[in-house]
Amino acid sequence: MVVEDDPRLQVIARKVLERRGYIVLMASDDEQGVSMAAAHLPAVILMDVSLPGMDGLEATRRIKAANPSQPIVACTAHAMTGDRERVLAAGCDGFLSKPYALPDLVGAVSRFAGLPAFEE
Repeated sequence: MVVEDDPRLQVIARKVLERRGYIVLMASDDEQGVSMAAAHLPAVILMDVSLPGMDGLEATRRIKAANPSQPIVACTAHAMTGDRERVLAAGCDGFLSKPYALPDLVGAVSRFAGLPAFEE
């Protein structure tokens, strides 16, 4: 599942992951992400940190409170000193700095979902 409010990044993530055989659920805001995570129990969540309303870290805390084993990878343009530690402290299992390389995106999904990386 991808929780991302930028429509362009939604399209890129969906196309890249679906081309590799993944089924992609898309949430465009925090509330939708929390709700969909509970309803669908996705293999992994790619969580935008900067979302309107509650931020991605608060959404992560809520998802992890309901399902502590849910793998969540933070995707953020905030890549300053301490940001990695901040997202991991919020409960994220991994960190992708935006703009991310597409192989890094696919690799994170594969690794945290425990699924094989599909080739094109």
